[in-house]
Amino acid sequence: MSRILVLGGGGVTGIAWHLGVLCGLARAGVTLGDADTIIGTSAGSVVGTLLAAGVDVETAVAQQREVPAGPARGGGGPGRGGEWLTAMAVLLDPAVPAQEARARVGAMALAAGLDETTYLTRMAELLPVTEWPARDLRIVVVDAADGRDVVLDSGAGATLLQAVSASCAVPGLMPPVTIGDRRYIDGGVRVGAGADLAAGAERLVVLAPLAVLSRDRITREIAAAGAARSLLVEPDDESLTAFGPNVMDAARRPASVLAGLRQGEAMAGAVRAVWS
Repeated sequence: MSRILVLGGGGVTGIAWHLGVLCGLARAGVTLGDADTIIGTSAGSVVGTLLAAGVDVETAVAQQREVPAGPARGGGGPGRGGEWLTAMAVLLDPAVPAQEARARVGAMALAAGLDETTYLTRMAELLPVTEWPARDLRIVVVDAADGRDVVLDSGAGATLLQAVSASCAVPGLMPPVTIGDRRYIDGGVRVGAGADLAAGAERLVVLAPLAVLSRDRITREIAAAGAARSLLVEPDDESLTAFGPNVMDAARRPASVLAGLRQGEAMAGAVRAVWS
C-alpha cells in the first residue's frame, strides 16, 4: 500500500498551520509522518523536510507558538508586495496558458535583482536540517526561464538548502535560486497543491493552506493522482481568520499553529479513515 502526503504552499502562516494540523493528528493517534512519500511545495517543502528528517512536531509547534522578536523576516523588503500581487494576477488569468504564465512570472523574478546569497544565508539559519533525509522526500520548484515544473529529490543534484530555498522563492519577495545552470522559483506558482504529482498513491492526504485560492485546481489534481482513497484538508474559517491578510506575517504564527492544532484533532477520524 502506497501512502503519499502532499503539503501545499502557504507562506509563514501556512508552515505554522501545517505543523499544527500534523501535531493535532498525531495527538489523536494519526501519524502522517509515516508516509511512503512526502511531496512538499513552498511552505510544504519546509514542513515536509522536517517530517522526513524525523523532527519532533511537538517541538516544532512549540517554536511556532513563540511570538517572533522584531520585524518579520520575509525577503524582499518593503514595497515588494505589489510585485507578488502582479504575479498572482498573471498566474490566475485563465486566458494565459499555465506554463506561459509561470514563465512570465519567472521573468519578473529574474528582473527583480534580489540577492541570492543573502537569501540562502537566511534560509540556512531557519532550516534545522542540512542533508537530504533517507526518506522519499520530493520538493516542487518551477524553472524561472521556461515555467517548467521540476520535482527535486536527493538524486537531483541539488543540496537540500537549494531545493527548499528554491521552492520557497516567492517571485518579487525572494530571488530565484541557482541549481546547476538553471534558476528556480517557488513551486507555488503552479497554483495548486502538487497532488497531481502523487500518481501511484493508493492513499493520499493533501494539506493545502491556500486551497481557498485554487480549490477547483486542487480537486482536479487529486482526481489526476487516481488514489483509491484521498482527502483534502484545508483551513476552516477560524484558521483563515488566524492567517490574517498576509501569509508572510510571522506575528500570525502562534494563532495559525493553534488553529491547525484544533483542526487536526477535530479531523482525526476523517484522516484515519483514509490513511489507516
